[in-house]
Amino acid sequence: MASGREKTMKSSSHIFAMIFLQIIIVILFSLFVRYDPKTAQRSEKSVENGDGQMKDTYPIFQDVHVMIFLGFGFLMTFLKKYGLSAVSLNLMCSALAIEVFTLVYGFFHLHCEDPKFSLGSSACPSSWPYIDVNVGTMISADFATAAVLISFGVVLGVTSPLQLIVMTVMETIIFVVNEVIGRDFIGAVDAGDTIFVHLFGAYFGLSVVRVLYNPEHAKSEKEGSSYSSDLFSMVGTIFLWMFWPSFNGGAAATGDAQQRAVINTYYSLCSCVMAAFAFSALVTPSKKFSMEHLQNATLAGGVSVGACADMMLTPGGSLAIGSLAGILSVCGFQYIQPCLLKKLKIHDSCGVNNLHGMPGLFGGLLSVLMAGIASPDSYDKFSHGMEDKSLTEIFPALAEGGTAAGQALSQLLAIIVTLAFAIVGGLVTGLLMHMVGKMERMEGEDFYNDDWNIDEIEAKDEVSEDLKVLMEDLKNIKFNGQPVIVSEKSALLA
Repeated sequence: MASGREKTMKSSSHIFAMIFLQIIIVILFSLFVRYDPKTAQRSEKSVENGDGQMKDTYPIFQDVHVMIFLGFGFLMTFLKKYGLSAVSLNLMCSALAIEVFTLVYGFFHLHCEDPKFSLGSSACPSSWPYIDVNVGTMISADFATAAVLISFGVVLGVTSPLQLIVMTVMETIIFVVNEVIGRDFIGAVDAGDTIFVHLFGAYFGLSVVRVLYNPEHAKSEKEGSSYSSDLFSMVGTIFLWMFWPSFNGGAAATGDAQQRAVINTYYSLCSCVMAAFAFSALVTPSKKFSMEHLQNATLAGGVSVGACADMMLTPGGSLAIGSLAGILSVCGFQYIQPCLLKKLKIHDSCGVNNLHGMPGLFGGLLSVLMAGIASPDSYDKFSHGMEDKSLTEIFPALAEGGTAAGQALSQLLAIIVTLAFAIVGGLVTGLLMHMVGKMERMEGEDFYNDDWNIDEIEAKDEVSEDLKVLMEDLKNIKFNGQPVIVSEKSALLA
């Protein structure tokens, strides 16, 4: 077994990587990162601004934080022999992604020492740049972390901790670059991060796992689930389902736009659940519900509605989107995923393409449609005489002379650019991970196995040694010349 192998210095490389990386991060934080003077240090209006941010943003941040560490963590415990690793590595990747995002995003948005002036202006008293952090930074870091965890789901059980560290750092950097290009230069809007998080994370991970393809990934007996692992995974699904409206509404403009984002997500998720249950039973030969579908497809409505969550979808439109997303996701699990493995040699451990990839692409194309048909009649029907218009709040480019058709083109371009960054970036990262994997080469019995990551895993085995001995003794007994089939339950009864 893997646990019986003597650890060599090569297999300890992830320890040195984590220590070295954390030292570098601590140094960079010490040099550049500071509390935002406008909200987290005493300055003019800092008390008012900080209090407002705590009341408006922190409750949503808490919800998203639960999704990241509990929702995603427990969703990935469906593998019967990899639950401890799934939750633990989810925590490791999330913490690292938050730190890296803070630095990388901050370097794209540097500030002057005096918050009254912009960096580089003649009035700025110092040339030293600063990265300002506040509660808004924290929720943005969680959004970026979600992209990493989506990719983590694709490679779940087939990568070492060192490979995951490489993927987390590389993906977070590429994620920030893509988002800055998409939002600041292309001008795309994506309140629920359907394009920049779900679409990016899914196809980044799928590109990585294509490079890492190993026929043994799909042949391992440990890849399946058990009653208890499915139960824990369903708990993760419920956490994600409950808090998804906060995820989609977190980046929306406060007020009516944010409330629309919450309402649209709420009803889209409900409709998605009903569609997922119905079609799960429809496509399953036994006409029963598949836990794989219920754990994942029931969330697809939150993914698809995200990019246009704050737009005027109407409640009925939200229900329609959720239903279509649920159907799309179930069909993906049943028909598309086997084809990806057979034809393209893409092994998707968690079915990420079905929950985040295809619903994300569907949601992105919906945002193209919704941007193209946006008009003052639909967004500002009751705002006559007001200066702040909802249409230009959702689509800022329209306030600067842009058109609805131009905004639709921006949405489509953002999808194309995101797919390009995800696929190319994933392939490059996959090559790096493949090289790193040679230091900690995983073999057939190591895949989907907690024993690869967790110390003394055999001592934590639910089946005691005495019970194992009893089961072996019972297996040697024959009844009417036929061997007796022994389970843990029958051994306990004996």
